[in-house]
Amino acid sequence: MRRHHPAVHRAGIHLALLLVLALWMIPEVYMLSIGLRTPEQAFDATLFAWPLTFDNFVTVIRDNPLMNFFLNSLIVTLSTVALVVAIASLFAFACAVLNLRGSLTLYATLLTTLMVPLASLVLPLAILLKTFGWVNTYAGLIFPYAALGVPFAVVVLKAFMEDSPKELFEAARVDGCNAWQTYWHVALPLVRPALVFVGIWQFISTWNEFFLALIILTRDEVKTLTIVPMQYSGLYMANPGALFAILTLIALPLILLYVLVQRAFVRGLLAGAVKG
Repeated sequence: MRRHHPAVHRAGIHLALLLVLALWMIPEVYMLSIGLRTPEQAFDATLFAWPLTFDNFVTVIRDNPLMNFFLNSLIVTLSTVALVVAIASLFAFACAVLNLRGSLTLYATLLTTLMVPLASLVLPLAILLKTFGWVNTYAGLIFPYAALGVPFAVVVLKAFMEDSPKELFEAARVDGCNAWQTYWHVALPLVRPALVFVGIWQFISTWNEFFLALIILTRDEVKTLTIVPMQYSGLYMANPGALFAILTLIALPLILLYVLVQRAFVRGLLAGAVKG
């Protein structure tokens, strides 16, 4: 029986992956293609159209304070990621390592929130944020986003901490470390891949969210980038090239982020599968 050469086998795998990648990239390529078309070519049923033009990008950059929207999105997203990672890691540590009384009950209660759709929370959140005076503020998005992101992050981090060697935590207690020192010097380094995964996942989720932002933010000074397509959809429906140019600009930071951290993201995603 003939055995296949390893190089041929690897080449076949890479070819198959390239084909899958090409299929998955068709929507992104088509989005960019429409953003680079003239209005007359916008509805052509082709993946590429010539000649290319950057007029749509010039239009949306000239007519909108995109840099201000970008900074607002960055502030909201980074603040949310920091809160989710901090709160979820502390809660997971309390459940998985300290075994504090009542922590498992709180954890079970927290899991039920994963089944609640965001659409059902928009009206109560809007009323609550108006009562707090957080409408048209960063806090009006950061705290709800963090509250919605913590349950999933806790599930991931708790599983990683439970799979970590218990001997390391016991050794830390024997050496005189208190709970905070054990959390900071032992627990966090052990679950670093999971922290990276949670951080990247939360960054993507927060950056792409627009439903709650559309309800809470009405002033241009605090609007996030994802509101721009909704805000100008009526104006740009006659010129879909400009609309798709905005969508391309919104997606570009996420694509760059994933290219830079894809190894850490996949490592964090798969690390739990090889433990034990």
